[in-house]
Amino acid sequence: MRGPGAAAQARTARGSSASGTALLTGLINLRSWHDVPPYFKTEPVRSQLHLERNRLVLTCMAEGSWPLEFKWIHNETELTRFSLEYRYLIPSLDRSHAGFYRCIVRNRVGALLQRKTEVQVAFMGSFEEGERAQSVSQGEGAVIPAPRIRSFPQPQVTWFRDGRKIPPSSRIAITLDNTLVILSTVAPDAGRYYVQAVNDKNGENKTSQPITLSVDNVGGPADPIAPTIIIPPRNTSVVSGTSEVTMECVANARPLIKLSITWRKDGAVVNSGLSDFNRRLTVIGPMVIDSGYYECEAVLRSSSVPSVSAGAYLHVLEPPQFMKEPERHITAEMEKVVDIPCQARGVPQPDMVWYKDAVPISPVKTPRYRVLVGGSLQINGLLPDDTGMFQCFARNPAGEVQTNTYLAVTSIAPNITAGPTDSTVIDGMSVILHCETSGAPRPAITWQKGERVLASGSVQLPRFTLLESGSLLISPAHISDAGAYTCMASNSRGIDEAAADLVVWARTRITSPPQDQSVIKGTKATMSCGVTHDTSVSVRYVWEKDGSVINAQPTPRVRLDPDGTLHIYQTWSGDIGTYTCRVTSVGGNDSRSAHLRVRQLPHAPENPAAVLSSSEKRAINLTWAKPFDGNSPLLRYILEVSENNAPWTVLLANIEPESTAVTVSGLIPARSYQFRLCAVNDVGKGQFSKETDRLSLPEEPPSAPPQNVIASGRTNQSIMIQWQPPPESHQNGILRGYIIRYCLAGLPVGYQFKNITNPDVTNLLLEDLIIWTNYEIEVAAYNGAGLGTFSHKVTEWTLQGVPTIAPPNVQAEAVNSTAIRFTWTAPSPQFINGINQGYKLLAWEPGQEEEVTVMTVRPNFQDSVHVGYITGLKKFTEYFTSVLCFTTPGDGPRSPPRLLRTHEDTPGAVGHLSFTDILDTSLKVSWREPQEKNGILTGYRISWEEYNRTNTRVTHYLPNVTLEYRVTGLTALTTYTIEVAGMTSKGQGQLSSSTISSGVPPELPGPPTNMAISNIGPRSVTLQFKPGYDGKTSISRWVIEAQIGAIGENEDWTMVHQVPNEPDARSLEVPGLNPYTFYRFRMRQVNIVGTSPPSQPSRKIQTLQAPPDIAPANVTLRTASETSLWLRWVPLPEWEYNGNPELVGYRVQYARTGSQGRPLTHVISDRLEREFTIEDLEEWTEYEVRVQALNGIGAGPWSQPVRGRTRESVPSCGPTNVSAFATTSSSILVRWLEVPDADRNGLILGYKVCRPKDSDSSLHFWTVEGNTSQSVQLTGLGKYVLYEIQVLAFTRIGDGVPSTPPILERTLDDVPGPPVGILFPEVRTTSVRLIWQSPAQPNGIILAYQITYRLNSTNSNTATVDVLNPSARQYTVTGLRPESVYVFRITAQTRKGWGEAAEALVVTTEKRARPQPTSRPAVQQEDVQARSVLLSWEPGSDGLSPVRYYTVQVRELPDSNWTVHSASVSHDATSYVVDRLKPFTSYQFRVKATNDIGDSEYSEESEAITTLQDVKGEGDTRVIFSPHPQPPPEERINGILLGFRVRYRELLYDRLRSFTVRTVNSPSATWTELTCECHSSLKATQCCVSLCIMGNIQMLCPADLSKHKRYEIRLSVYNAVGEGPTSTPQEVFVGEAVPTAPPQNVAIQSATATQLDVTWDPPPLETQNGDIQGYKIYYWEFQRRNETERLRTLFLPEGGVKLKNLTGYTTYMISVAAFNAAGDGPRSPPTRGRTQQAAPSAPSFIHFSELTTTSVNVSWGEPQYPNGIIEGYRLVYEPCTPVDGVSKIVTVDVKGGAPFWMKIKDLADGVTYNFRIRAKTFTYGPEVEANITTGPGEGAPGPPGEPFITRYGTALTIHWASGDPGRAPITRYVIEARPSDEGLWDILIKDIPKEVTSYTFNMEILKQGVSYDFRVIGVNDYGYGSPSPPSPSISGQSGAYFCPFYTYWFCIWNAGSDSEYEVDQNRQKTHSFVNHYISDPTYYNSWRRQQKGISRAQAYSYTESDSGEPEHANLNPGSQSQGQGSLFSLAPGSRAPIAGFSSFV
Repeated sequence: MRGPGAAAQARTARGSSASGTALLTGLINLRSWHDVPPYFKTEPVRSQLHLERNRLVLTCMAEGSWPLEFKWIHNETELTRFSLEYRYLIPSLDRSHAGFYRCIVRNRVGALLQRKTEVQVAFMGSFEEGERAQSVSQGEGAVIPAPRIRSFPQPQVTWFRDGRKIPPSSRIAITLDNTLVILSTVAPDAGRYYVQAVNDKNGENKTSQPITLSVDNVGGPADPIAPTIIIPPRNTSVVSGTSEVTMECVANARPLIKLSITWRKDGAVVNSGLSDFNRRLTVIGPMVIDSGYYECEAVLRSSSVPSVSAGAYLHVLEPPQFMKEPERHITAEMEKVVDIPCQARGVPQPDMVWYKDAVPISPVKTPRYRVLVGGSLQINGLLPDDTGMFQCFARNPAGEVQTNTYLAVTSIAPNITAGPTDSTVIDGMSVILHCETSGAPRPAITWQKGERVLASGSVQLPRFTLLESGSLLISPAHISDAGAYTCMASNSRGIDEAAADLVVWARTRITSPPQDQSVIKGTKATMSCGVTHDTSVSVRYVWEKDGSVINAQPTPRVRLDPDGTLHIYQTWSGDIGTYTCRVTSVGGNDSRSAHLRVRQLPHAPENPAAVLSSSEKRAINLTWAKPFDGNSPLLRYILEVSENNAPWTVLLANIEPESTAVTVSGLIPARSYQFRLCAVNDVGKGQFSKETDRLSLPEEPPSAPPQNVIASGRTNQSIMIQWQPPPESHQNGILRGYIIRYCLAGLPVGYQFKNITNPDVTNLLLEDLIIWTNYEIEVAAYNGAGLGTFSHKVTEWTLQGVPTIAPPNVQAEAVNSTAIRFTWTAPSPQFINGINQGYKLLAWEPGQEEEVTVMTVRPNFQDSVHVGYITGLKKFTEYFTSVLCFTTPGDGPRSPPRLLRTHEDTPGAVGHLSFTDILDTSLKVSWREPQEKNGILTGYRISWEEYNRTNTRVTHYLPNVTLEYRVTGLTALTTYTIEVAGMTSKGQGQLSSSTISSGVPPELPGPPTNMAISNIGPRSVTLQFKPGYDGKTSISRWVIEAQIGAIGENEDWTMVHQVPNEPDARSLEVPGLNPYTFYRFRMRQVNIVGTSPPSQPSRKIQTLQAPPDIAPANVTLRTASETSLWLRWVPLPEWEYNGNPELVGYRVQYARTGSQGRPLTHVISDRLEREFTIEDLEEWTEYEVRVQALNGIGAGPWSQPVRGRTRESVPSCGPTNVSAFATTSSSILVRWLEVPDADRNGLILGYKVCRPKDSDSSLHFWTVEGNTSQSVQLTGLGKYVLYEIQVLAFTRIGDGVPSTPPILERTLDDVPGPPVGILFPEVRTTSVRLIWQSPAQPNGIILAYQITYRLNSTNSNTATVDVLNPSARQYTVTGLRPESVYVFRITAQTRKGWGEAAEALVVTTEKRARPQPTSRPAVQQEDVQARSVLLSWEPGSDGLSPVRYYTVQVRELPDSNWTVHSASVSHDATSYVVDRLKPFTSYQFRVKATNDIGDSEYSEESEAITTLQDVKGEGDTRVIFSPHPQPPPEERINGILLGFRVRYRELLYDRLRSFTVRTVNSPSATWTELTCECHSSLKATQCCVSLCIMGNIQMLCPADLSKHKRYEIRLSVYNAVGEGPTSTPQEVFVGEAVPTAPPQNVAIQSATATQLDVTWDPPPLETQNGDIQGYKIYYWEFQRRNETERLRTLFLPEGGVKLKNLTGYTTYMISVAAFNAAGDGPRSPPTRGRTQQAAPSAPSFIHFSELTTTSVNVSWGEPQYPNGIIEGYRLVYEPCTPVDGVSKIVTVDVKGGAPFWMKIKDLADGVTYNFRIRAKTFTYGPEVEANITTGPGEGAPGPPGEPFITRYGTALTIHWASGDPGRAPITRYVIEARPSDEGLWDILIKDIPKEVTSYTFNMEILKQGVSYDFRVIGVNDYGYGSPSPPSPSISGQSGAYFCPFYTYWFCIWNAGSDSEYEVDQNRQKTHSFVNHYISDPTYYNSWRRQQKGISRAQAYSYTESDSGEPEHANLNPGSQSQGQGSLFSLAPGSRAPIAGFSSFV
């Protein structure tokens, strides 16, 4: 710990030497930051306008060193003190907030005053004046000031007179201040004037009170009036830059028309800016030069009246602007003089005001401060306090501006005058470490902890705040803040620092405070007080109750734990209060409080009484006395009522707690009522009061009519009327029947009545009514008190009948060849028997009565004669005709038929026009009769003419029997048009024509050409074409064929359209296409000879999308469950999608049958989906469902609706209005009403009444068979037991939901049973004490106990009797005889009397002992049952203390533990029935005795006993209905399972439309049984489990079941004893099963490279199990099933499919499965097939390496999809731009599948080349291409020095000098060589180490007689560099023969000789390949030196990559080791240079 002097010791010494100054400066730079003065980032706007009640936030945007503090000022009044908040918030503006606002910002350096901003608040008040009046003399000017209104801004004012707006005019002026001036007033100006003011900022508007103006008639109306200026100009000031300023002058005179106004400025006339009849002068954009004196002069022209004038000054102001400003930072030394410049200008000249640190400077108070002329500030004799912020404000009326500077007074080093001291703080509290300083300039403060800066002028960490004084505020302090803190003060003169230590104690806190508690009286209350604190401090706990300290020592009920927890035991009302835990410690104090409440239940209300209300009908007054509230205020009373002895129900649940009386109204007459109450507080509900006496209300007639009266016509003479009884609450007694009255609607006839005396009948069929007549019907109920009200009238018609007579006066006549005209008159309305819906006109051919043409005609009620037509009939055909009238029920009789014939007409075209025997001058024409004769043929007309020469026509008429004719007299080799037509009496029929050339037999036509496609739509396109050769005859038909869907050379062509008899057609529309389908078309043309070849195919097109055309087929609906239906359909075939397959789906729509609500829909997006389960439906409900397909365009048609019913289920709620009434002490009568229809969910077969069992919570059921009985008497109940009763309904499926809420009813009380558990714990020789328990069956409330005792040897008359209170449980008797036996009897008493006594013996002796165990229990075999045994034993010695009871234990063998079966076996029993055992199970038993002393040992264990078999105890629900059925658990079989018994029956309710609900009194039906036995050799799990499989119930009994029927199935098991209960019924639908065999004979044929044709035979017929709906074809690539398996679904039962879009030359495995409506069958075994070869895909990549200036190594990857056997590759390369004007394209073929590289050497330096490579199978695939630029890349090495060569023997050494390494170090060198006679460079040596500059090699690798040049290339990471200059040439030595270098060219040329070579055809001839070749001596010489007989280079070669590893080593076995045609010879073991390759052909 550091003392106070530590600060002084820590201060840095301050020196004045130069070295000290330098050191000091370094310390400042290293350890401190200069404080930054505050400055404003932005200045506020000069003014801002806001609306009232808006929220306003003013922001002071300032920065500087921390901490920055802000203060706000309003109109020179401080609004806030300095704080860290830089914003000022006004939540809701009002007009008082308007004014000038500015902020002051400060930090340790100084303070600044912000420029003020004006806040304007827009508001509008009300007009301040009421109605007023003023007058004016006629001719004078009326000046009407606008009524005063407070508003900002000033409102826009509009003047009105008598409701009309007043616009300015020559007589009307509205001044700038909205004054209305009426000049030269006249009498009509009198009136009521008012203004409407609008505030354009907030939108408010107000209307003033009227101002009444009267005009006095003074003088003549024509008397002139001299000019007067009514509104003179006013002095005006405006700021320059304002948009405009207006001055006004309003004058009056008479006559006004002669008045003129002139304006002058400073005496000069002003002509611009005048408006409003010169009354206003506007100066646009006023400037200073516009200031001056403005004068207006009013003159009355043509008059001697003198003029008048008035004037005013206009002042134009300029805001201040600084001309000179101080610098932002000024430094000055002490005692010096400093001038701070500040000069400004403006109009008027601004005032200069100076501030220091936001405080005005007063030179009077501070004489050292002087403001100089011009505004600058001079400070004399500077002192340290002069340091700070100085502000200069320049102000004038046009505004203000400000500038500031920071003045730093230097020469005083910092000094910490009050440093920090060591401090201690509690965690979470605040602490301030002080650091006050002095110095000039003011020192900057930096606080550090260690090396971490916590706070300074530029650093501000959370929780650490640098205060204005320099002190450090830590708030809140944390444990981690403990440590040493240093305050460092620095300025330009030095540094001072001081330090102190901070200790932080963990704060003492109550972390687990006591919680408010509410406890029940007598229970324990615990108050916790968990504390966390510093380990170095101790804690003391003090508890207070209501301010008083609790002393826990003397109070045993109160305990205080060391951890502060307070325990209060046996709480009572005195413990209620507020408990406070106070914790004290040096680490802090804390306290927390909680409230304790002790409550109990309130008592029952007292003295309840009920009487009939005398003032209100149907009401009862109830009173009671307020009970004790249980020390907790009563919350309410609950009033319960029992109506007609029904169970108690809550009537009023919230009676105010202050009430002691209530009137119960709204009761029902003829019912009895009983009431009881209970009080409720926050503990709960208290006991109910005693019941009031039962009161009955008198009976009244029904007060409501029958409900839901509906009438419906059943026949044409009867109406069914139905109703429901009046609401029970309005029956007002027992109903006796109903009265129905009815009459003809609208007629003055009396009522007819029907009396129904049975109140259960709620319908009546009114018969013998009039056909098609409207009736009014009413229904009323009656009881013993009289007739109730009638229902509202319902009207209903008897049904219509059909007409009984035909229409009369029917006439029919044929009007033309296809139409018949009918006329008739209407039948008499009395015989129509309904609404005439119209007439049907009938026509049919004789003998074809079933094919009737019907035309419906609407009735015509205006005309007496009706007319109608039947059109579209056959021509010249006989018809019978008739007319009938029809109504909605049906058709009336037909009129008598009449026979007539349609008119004759011209015939149709003759058939099959043909030509034969064609000669030069004749030919024979043949034809057939017209198919449509349309009359009697009279002959034929034949004509011919030369083609297009009508003047040559020849016509002949032939008889009707002639069908051929020879045309003669023709001109040879001439084209003729020949026409033939049939004739009737109506004329010539349709022509059939053709062209033919005489002497030239017709030929087959040629194909059309130039086919084009347009107008592409969803279902049609238009084809344009040019007809082909016509075959020397006319074209009779156009045929259009198409490839559909799959387009390709091998795809099939199908005829899609043909057009006959259009020989001149040039375009055709092709209809009937499929939407969104690919098509390619071709055409044929047909003449009389035949059909032409097809045209060339068109381009491939795709039709547009359209909605689907068809609905899904085979829609079926099956029951899935109680709440779901299973919908299935056949999906649309692909060709019916009509759109994008990805967007094809289905929409399912479903609704309840007959429902009028909006149906529900569900969209399924999977186009292949064919089933859907509709969920969340209502049980036992019929639904109507339909399906439609949809795609991206729209939806198709709906399918036909199908209907299905959800499965029957259990009822979803219980019966209603359940009531229970105790009839005896052991019986209760239960009543109920039916389950609501919506919740029945099936046919109710009966009811079950359930209640908890007496001894446990399991349920007992009383079953009521049938659905007609709605009550049951529960018997055998416990006495005085409260039962919770519920009723449920059951269907054949099972039990429904019990009724709610449960009904509580208690059986009546009775005498009690005997007390139990009598023991004598204390026995002396003369006294005993006995204890007992209350009776197990108290049967009421125990009122008392009676004890009787006597000597066992005496009779009962000598017994002593004592009566005890009901709470007694022990009794002590003294004065007994020693060693005597006494008999004690105890009995209990209820209000019904004394009950059965319990008796016990006792011996008065002190020599008692425990009893001896009984004998070994025995069980006789005849006493063994399936679930119980009779156990017997012999008692042991009782130890002179009588045995009180026995305990029997049981153990299930083989390994269960002993369990107590009963511990209350009677003391005098020697046998006991052990029940609740399991059938067919082994057990052992043992017994022990108990007396007053204790228990005996257990007896020996009995022998093992096995219970008998029994039937199964509960129904099995799992066996039949699972794909893998399981039998019941073995423990439920209750014996040896012998088999299963299956019961099944057909469910007739599947016929949904005829289903009716029947009343079932004894539900039974005929069940068919099927029994399956299990053999002893099988386990239970193997027995009979395959009898029934879901969906294939015919496996059960094929002969008995029918397909497509619904069956109900129940299952039971049986053993040797009998059959167990049946399972819950389940439904199955028979007749649907999946195919059980796969398709047969699957065969695959390879069609193309992408198509396989698959065929198969269907599964055997006996395995199809229904109609095959389609097939699923699974196919996948061989050995890649998981990755490539696909599915093709064929929704047609066809035997083949074409699998397309496959991968070429790939083996596929194909498996086929059939499916039907039930699902998919098994797949066929996979069959193998392979597609044909196809073009390969592009090579996978191109890679370039070893790039030099003239060569590159090209490599590529295999195609990803070879699609066959790769035969080779084709490499093409060419420069991207011509080289020397020539573009050379080189093509090279590489045979075989490898190698995948090639060395290219004939490249030009610096040229970009394009390389393209493609692979070949039987044809070439697509290319892959890439570009590469030769030459060294950027960063590659420069050229080495010119090499020189030395020779020693056969060794050559090449020397060179290193060159520029480039951007990376040289990694290696390579040496290139070439023949000296202009050969190509090739790499000779590679991978020469980078360190060497010479290399030696053997000359043997060179060719004999060839001179070589050498050059060196450096290589780095950027690639091959520039080559060195060539070396001098050197000749290779003579020796063995090697292939000369130039032969390499020939090898390469041969290698490419099979290739294709391309020359760019677009180049000029001068750049052709030939010219280029001849002009280039390099190529010429290379070609010239070829040697014959040299073999072709091998396709495989060897190279190394840059890494030195082999890339490919696929050597041809016939190749030489160094490669045929290589450049150099290789020494054994040397590396091979990369092989070169080039070609130019």
